[in-house]
Amino acid sequence: MDALHDLPPADPRPPRPAAGVAWKGGAVMARLLNGKTWSLVALLVAGGLLPIFVQDTYLRHLFIMAFIYGVVAASWDLTLGYAGIFNFAHIAFFGVGVYATGLTAKLLGIDPWVAMLVGGFAASLAAAIVALPVVRLQGVYVVLVTVAFSQLMLQLVISQSQITGGTLGLVSVPTIHLPGYNFLRDYKFGYYYVAFGLLVVATLSLRLLARSDFGLSIKALRDSEQYAVSRGIPIAGQRLKALVASAFFAGLAGGFYVIYLRVASPEIFYFSTSSLVLSMVLVGGTSTIYGPIFAAIVLTFISEGLANIENFAEGRFMLIAAAMIVVLVFFPKGLASVLPRALLRSRNKRHGGDEREREGARLPNDQKGEAEQPAT
Repeated sequence: MDALHDLPPADPRPPRPAAGVAWKGGAVMARLLNGKTWSLVALLVAGGLLPIFVQDTYLRHLFIMAFIYGVVAASWDLTLGYAGIFNFAHIAFFGVGVYATGLTAKLLGIDPWVAMLVGGFAASLAAAIVALPVVRLQGVYVVLVTVAFSQLMLQLVISQSQITGGTLGLVSVPTIHLPGYNFLRDYKFGYYYVAFGLLVVATLSLRLLARSDFGLSIKALRDSEQYAVSRGIPIAGQRLKALVASAFFAGLAGGFYVIYLRVASPEIFYFSTSSLVLSMVLVGGTSTIYGPIFAAIVLTFISEGLANIENFAEGRFMLIAAAMIVVLVFFPKGLASVLPRALLRSRNKRHGGDEREREGARLPNDQKGEAEQPAT
C-alpha cells in the first residue's frame, strides 16, 4: 500500500498522439486545406454541372472533343515531358486505338465498351513494338523511328482498304449503349459525361504514375542518365513502361473517339493532327499533366472557331503554330509555369513585407523614426 501511495498522481489531460500519428494527421489536414486541392474540386464540380447549363449541342461536342484531346495530350506528356523521350508516334498510338476499337466493334461484334479497352491494349502493344529499338536510341534517331512508325501505320490503313475502308475511312461503327438509355437522342448529354469521366480517370492515373517511384525514376533518367544508371535504374525497362502506359491512355481516347463519331479516317495519322496535339503539350507546359489538358480545351475551341471562318480552315494550323512559337520563346516551360511563378513572387513579396514589419517592431523607438525616414 505504501508503494501505491508513492506513485505520481494520474495526468487528467488526454494522452498525446505518437509523433508519427501527429505528423500524418497534420499532413492530411495540410493537404485538405491546400488551395490547389480545392481548385481541383471546384473544377470537378464545374465540369459535372456544365452540361446542365450548356444546352447547345455544338458546344457540348466541342467539350467532348477537347476532353479527348486532353487525354491524348496529357498521356503524351508522360513520355515527352517526364521521361524525355522524343516520341513522335503518340498520335499513331491514338490511331491504333481508333482502328482497333472500330474494327473489333464493327467486324467482330464486340460490345463497344469492351472494344474501347481493346483499343487501349492494342495501342500499348504497338508501343511495346516501337520501344524495342527506341529504348536503346537517343535524340534524333528516336524521332526518326517514331515518325517512320506513324507513316507505316498510315500506309497500312490505306493499303488494307477491304478491312479499314482505305482513304474512304471506316463508317457505321456501333456506339455505346446502356439499358434503357439512348446516347444518340440525348443531345450529347451522355457522351459528355463519358468523355469527362475518361478525362478524370486518365488524369488521376497519370498523376499517380508521375508521383510514384516509377515517375521519379523516369525523371531521373531524363535529367541525368549516367547518375540514374549508377543508382540502379534500368534504362530500357523504364522507357518501355513509360511508352506502354502513355500509349494505353491514348488508345483508350482513340477508342472513345471512334465510338463517339462512329467513323475513322486515315487523316488521324496526318502531321496536322500531330502538330495540333503537340502544340497543346508545349503551350500548356511539359511535366505538368494539367497544363496540356487546359491547353487542349482552349486550343480546341480556338481551332474550331477559326475553322468556321471562311477560307481559314487550313490557316488555323499556321496561327496555332505561330502561337506555339511565341509561347516557347517567352515561356519555355509553357503557360502552366506562369501562374505558379506569379503566386511565388506574390508570396515572397508579402513575406518580405511582413519580415520588414517585424524588423521594425523589434527596433527601439528612437531608431524607428530613423528607419522610416527616406535615405538622403
